[in-house]
Amino acid sequence: MSLTTNNRIAVNTRITTTESKPVIGLLLIVALTYLVLFLGLPLYAVFHEAFSKGSELYWSALKEADALSAIKLTLLVAVIAVPANLVFGIAAAWAIAKFEFKGKSLLITLIDLPFAVSPVVSGLVYVLLFGAQGWLGPWLMEHDIKLIFAVPGIVLATIFVTFPFIARELIPLMQAQGRDEEEAAVSLGASGWQTFWRVTLPNIKWGLLYGVILCNARAMGEFGAVSVVSGHIRGLTNTMPLHVEILYNEYNFVAAFAVASLLALLALVTLGVKSLVEWQAQRSGEPLHGAH
Repeated sequence: MSLTTNNRIAVNTRITTTESKPVIGLLLIVALTYLVLFLGLPLYAVFHEAFSKGSELYWSALKEADALSAIKLTLLVAVIAVPANLVFGIAAAWAIAKFEFKGKSLLITLIDLPFAVSPVVSGLVYVLLFGAQGWLGPWLMEHDIKLIFAVPGIVLATIFVTFPFIARELIPLMQAQGRDEEEAAVSLGASGWQTFWRVTLPNIKWGLLYGVILCNARAMGEFGAVSVVSGHIRGLTNTMPLHVEILYNEYNFVAAFAVASLLALLALVTLGVKSLVEWQAQRSGEPLHGAH
C-alpha cells in the first residue's frame, strides 16, 4: 500500500472519528425525519385506509374477480419480463465488458435509453408501431395478432422500461473484474459456455441477483407505459397499479387501498430481499457492484 493511500485512509479516519456528536445527531435526526415523513407515514396511511372498514372488507376487496385478475396479470408480466431481461442483461454486459467491437458506445447509450425516456412516451411508441392506426397495425390485424390493448403489449412495454436494470448492474461489475480469469480458463481448454458457468457466473452471482430484484420490483410497479398500451380493460388488461387507479377514481377507497397495500407489501418484501443480498455479498467478501 502506498504512502499516499495510507495518508488518505488516516485523514478519512480522523474525519469520521473526530466529528462532533451534535453534528452526527443532527444528521441522524434529519435522515430519520425524512424517512418518517416520506416513507413511514405514506406506508402507515396505505395500510390504515386499507383496514379502516375492517378486515372482512379488506379481504373481500382482494378476492374480488377483477382484483384477482390484476394480481395474476401483474405476476405473469413479471414472470415473463424479468427472465427476458435476465438473458439480455447477461449477454449485453458480457459483450460490453469482455470484448471490443464497433458500436459498443452506441449499445451502452441504447441500454440507458429507458432511463431518459418517459414511460408514457415508451407506451406511445408501441401504440405508434403496433396500434390499429400504427405502422404495423394493418399487417397485425390481417394476421389476427393483437398486441396493443392486450397482454403481449403490456409485456413488451414492461420489458422496455425494465431492461436496463440487470445490464446496468452487471456491466461495471464485469468491467471491474477484468478478463484475466476468463482468458486463463480459455487457455486451459474451456469452451465459452464452460467459462461462463464456472468462472464468470460465480463472480457476478450477487450482482446478478441484485439486478433481478430491482428489475422485478420495477416490473410489478410499472404504471406509465402499461397504462398507455393496456386499454384499461377490467379483468383482462389491468395490472395492480392500474386497478388501484380505477378503484380510486370510482371512490372505492377501501378496495383501492387494499390492492395498494398488497403492492406496498411486495415492495417491503423486495426491500428485505435486497438487504439480505447486500448483507450476504458483504459477508462473503464478493463484490456486489462494480466501480461506477
